[in-house]
Amino acid sequence: MTQMITALAEISPAYDAVLCDLWGCLHNGMAPFPAAVAALQQFRRNGGKVVLLTNAPRPSRFVIDGLDRMGVPRDAWDLVVSSGDAAQDAMFSGAVGRRVWHLGPPKDEGFFTAVPPEWAAAPLIERVPLAEAEAIVCTGPFEELTEVPEDYRARLLFAKARGLPMLCANPDLVVDMGSARIYCAGALAALYEEMGGTALYFGKPHPPIYDLAMRRLEALGGVAEARVLAIGDGIGTDVAGAAGEGLDVLFITSGLAAAEFGPDPENPDPELLDRWLAGQMQAPGYAAARLR
Repeated sequence: MTQMITALAEISPAYDAVLCDLWGCLHNGMAPFPAAVAALQQFRRNGGKVVLLTNAPRPSRFVIDGLDRMGVPRDAWDLVVSSGDAAQDAMFSGAVGRRVWHLGPPKDEGFFTAVPPEWAAAPLIERVPLAEAEAIVCTGPFEELTEVPEDYRARLLFAKARGLPMLCANPDLVVDMGSARIYCAGALAALYEEMGGTALYFGKPHPPIYDLAMRRLEALGGVAEARVLAIGDGIGTDVAGAAGEGLDVLFITSGLAAAEFGPDPENPDPELLDRWLAGQMQAPGYAAARLR
């Protein structure tokens, strides 16, 4: 049975580190949630380490720039680890070849240009038209505010017929930007797989991003996995990923699935929550309306 709590402080003494999701937990894509910021600051003041673990398809340096612009204070976290970081490692290692078609918005340019120091000597990745590509690197729709996955069916069918693999830099299907729900790279990858194409994933819930986060956490002094708590609002990403890694998890109910738990996001109905979680075949140890 999932235990409902009202604040991170109720369970934080049992943990030395948290892996905290961004969208829906720390911010809404436009502004931070003050109570969430305060909760992470307090966790760090008590000696804990905070890793912001995000499925953003950009390298973490660009995620940090965005957090700074949004007004998330740097004393609320120790590390940022992104799906973009893990997917970059795969791309520069040659996992899908060297000639790729980039499916994604201009803001994700840094995925290709910000080469990590450890890959500085690797052969270059060349972005080419789809007809010349060995693979697709997908960071999202070209126009994320207006386009839907079906807009890409013809191009994906062409890619599938050529046998191109897709490197998906963000497994999320959707995120909420303020009051708008937008499609992510994961929705495009899901359509591609539905059509018979092959997609490779490196963010939550898949192991590479957790492996990278734990390696970077180890560089800060290390934490026993039994004392690491994952926090997130994505049942198929944050919760499923934590379960796969054997980590405890705090599920935030006011995020993507808020409408499933009654009319008041601040007071989720426990019976509706239990029933929905059973249907999702997930059993997070804890749940809270918000991170606070």
